[in-house]
Amino acid sequence: MENRPYPAAPKQVYLFGTCLIDLFVPQAGMDALRLLEQVGVAVDFPMGQSCCGQPAYTSGNEESARTVAAAQMALFKEDWPIVVPSGSCAGMMRHHWPHLFAKDPVLGPRAQALAENTFELTEFLVEVLRVDFSRFQAPPIKVALHTSCSARREMGTRSHGLALLQALPGVEIVEQANESECCGFGGVFSLKHPDISGAMVADKTAAIGGTGCDQLVSADCGCLLNIGHAAEHQGKPIKTEHLASFVARRVCGEQA
Repeated sequence: MENRPYPAAPKQVYLFGTCLIDLFVPQAGMDALRLLEQVGVAVDFPMGQSCCGQPAYTSGNEESARTVAAAQMALFKEDWPIVVPSGSCAGMMRHHWPHLFAKDPVLGPRAQALAENTFELTEFLVEVLRVDFSRFQAPPIKVALHTSCSARREMGTRSHGLALLQALPGVEIVEQANESECCGFGGVFSLKHPDISGAMVADKTAAIGGTGCDQLVSADCGCLLNIGHAAEHQGKPIKTEHLASFVARRVCGEQA
């Protein structure tokens, strides 16, 4: 995990929703917003946002990644923290945007400033806001946590996710066998190597099923979609939910 200084709790933030949330799990974005507002933070959601540029970047197309990233960078005009409900997208913005624009005398310093002001959602709640959810009571539940590979390596979000879940009354965390192993999604990896990807997610669904958990939570939608759909295809469905939605339901209540 990074050893970085954290700022004082702000009154206003940007929410970067990510393209996967926008297209496949919009409720996770709405729940991230609800959760931030519940703890007293005003949220600005730039409507022109789309993708962080990660798919192009990890495919080796840095020029396209720069074009996409530059369009996002132009949206964040105020010096507010950028909160991202995805460890992989937050990692792209914090670690790879500065690399993409390292030779640009104008966008280079801008990318570096935005990178330093970017936080994955659970990291922001735990390290910046230092939330205390001990007063929020909810029925007991047993959950397994999955952390995406890039979120684990680049952002240290497994520890933040665990800390957030441990702060919720009634939540029992069960650990799957080989917890650190990849689910097989890996963005374009699952498209280029479908047989390998399929074998990896089969191992993952078996391990999660073996925990006896009531549901799986994760802060990355790509992994959730991959694991959930694979388990359904295998005839052994696993209830999956974005961590933002899980926490929001227990803290804010069911959405009307």
